[in-house]
Amino acid sequence: MTTAASSSGGVWAASWRRLKTDRVGMVCMAIVGFFLVLVLLAATDLIAAGWQREVGVPNAPPTVLGPQPAEDTGAIVSPKGPNVDLTDIDPLAPRYAEWAERAKAFKTEEIARAETLPLGGDRLGRDVLAKVIKGAEVSIVVGLAAALVATLIGTVLGALSGFFGGKVGDFLEWVYNVFTAIPTILLIFAFAAIFPRGIGAVVCILAFTGWTGIYRLVRAEFMKHRVREYVRSAEAIGASQWSRMFKHILPNVSHVALVQLSLHVVSFIKSEVILSYLGLGVSVDQVSWGTMLAEAQNEMILGYWWQLAAVTAFMAVFVTAFALFTDALRDALDPKLRGLE
Repeated sequence: MTTAASSSGGVWAASWRRLKTDRVGMVCMAIVGFFLVLVLLAATDLIAAGWQREVGVPNAPPTVLGPQPAEDTGAIVSPKGPNVDLTDIDPLAPRYAEWAERAKAFKTEEIARAETLPLGGDRLGRDVLAKVIKGAEVSIVVGLAAALVATLIGTVLGALSGFFGGKVGDFLEWVYNVFTAIPTILLIFAFAAIFPRGIGAVVCILAFTGWTGIYRLVRAEFMKHRVREYVRSAEAIGASQWSRMFKHILPNVSHVALVQLSLHVVSFIKSEVILSYLGLGVSVDQVSWGTMLAEAQNEMILGYWWQLAAVTAFMAVFVTAFALFTDALRDALDPKLRGLE
């Protein structure tokens, strides 16, 4: 028991040493960690809690561009003249003074709003920086949760099919073929039409449609390992089938599941953005990178480009960093490299 534990610890320690020698991987890991901290702070309302507040003027430009040129407010001024009864001429004349006061109050409120914001404002005057951070919380949480569920489903089904084979394997292969026979995008849209809009629905849709690739890889690994000597030895000393599956084989194929998990996070974030962009993702009272891209599409026509630039930059940095970190993690966990230590 002690030898096995130390050996397992040595494997993980060797993987960590290989990962530390990859400078790009370490930088990308730091970037991913920074985004995860942002998500945690946004989830606890320590930052971006007021993303719905209209803190700036409509379509406030980024601070580096400076405020927009002042425009004529068209305030209504009550016409006055000596010895003239305007009521006989215009029945609305008594309301002019009231309307002028309201216009003045509205102008005062607009002045109280910020004319510029760090990354600009949207059409309602909401801070784009706060929105993109809150959108990162939704998109990244959806990607991580969906990838975890899909990995769990694919790993368990792959382990059952690869270890037992026979009728169990045939049935699971039939289920796998049914899911893969339908184009993924059509399957996603079909589930999206059934489930109500929301974060939980998006997680379920992506998980139910994304487990097949993980299943196939884990199944092949279990078929390969179930006939190896260490598994046969465990069977000879009386280890149960479940013990052999999850205590002996699974730790030796865990790198496959971990790498697939990290790969699916990036894929599912992109899928959530597409679904929300098409109006099939999160609900209207929530914000994600997909909903921001949908809003930015209309703003771009009017020349307000900063919301599109902000969400594109945040998404590109995170997805690129996560993808490069995944490559470094795959190399560090590759058993073929253990002999090079």
